[in-house]
Amino acid sequence: MVLMLSRSDLEKVLTMKDVIEYVEMAFLELQMGTAILPMRATITLAEKHGWIGVMPAYLGKMGSLSTKIVTVFEKNLEKNMPTIIATIILNDSETGAPLAIMDGTLVTAMRTGAVCGVATKYLARKDSKIVGIFGAGVQARTQLMAMCVVRNIERAFVHDVIKERAESFAKEMSKVLRIPVEVCEPSELVVQSDIIVTATTSKTPVFDGKWVKPGTHLNLIGSFKPDVREVDETVIKKAKIVVDQKSAALEEAGDIIIPLKAGIITENDIYAELGELAAGLKPGRKSDSEITLFKSVGLGIQDCAAAWLAYTRAREKGVGIEVELFR
Repeated sequence: MVLMLSRSDLEKVLTMKDVIEYVEMAFLELQMGTAILPMRATITLAEKHGWIGVMPAYLGKMGSLSTKIVTVFEKNLEKNMPTIIATIILNDSETGAPLAIMDGTLVTAMRTGAVCGVATKYLARKDSKIVGIFGAGVQARTQLMAMCVVRNIERAFVHDVIKERAESFAKEMSKVLRIPVEVCEPSELVVQSDIIVTATTSKTPVFDGKWVKPGTHLNLIGSFKPDVREVDETVIKKAKIVVDQKSAALEEAGDIIIPLKAGIITENDIYAELGELAAGLKPGRKSDSEITLFKSVGLGIQDCAAAWLAYTRAREKGVGIEVELFR
């Protein structure tokens, strides 16, 4: 029997705190060598402003084997659909038989928030209280949720190119998280914030790097193509850079690749992978004046961990529908 888990099912069993814990475990496995993580296979449909990726992963200690199929279609907002849509298949690591098929869209949003939660835990100042978010979509929501788990956040700012979306985000998230969330212009957001998150589909920098003050931490999650970036060279040049995986970042992260090709930074300027911080191999933030930056392109191990968490919790709570798939 295969367990089918819808978005509403997943909302009953997943909390951001738990997903952060499991995603950190996944990065520890990657660092220890007990994970298998091939590069994702992708197809870009330029004329449709779309992209599809297939992301298999295995976590040996956790015992999770999964594959995510994810699409990113930038014009979906015009159709009142999510930009990112995904499905995850979880397989038995002993037999290969499918254990579960689940909505991957919520899992993607949760695990992306969670990975920045892990990074923020190690890189943001302990006294960080204000978060600024560029973008007001699904990813922005889980980013703010994760920041509130790992830091005592008292206030948030949001900016989106569509002001109405930012206003809707502010109204919704202030109720959900019980903190004031305000819409503002990019310069005010950057100057006011202790933690800055970019969760956009922008192909060019969304703010002037000169505005970033000492002690700021940045999480960059929007761009995942080599010719697309959300921040300029000024930010990259003065920040301590941590990535989810160096090989993936050098293949897909325009925020890193573009300044590399321009000779502004070298590969040696990438301070660490997230797993190195989680394993205690390298320290995170060393002073309150450092500017730290985490760049994530998204890894299959994140989905693998979150899917296993969802499956085990759903089994415990009797959530989901069982289907005989091969009869």
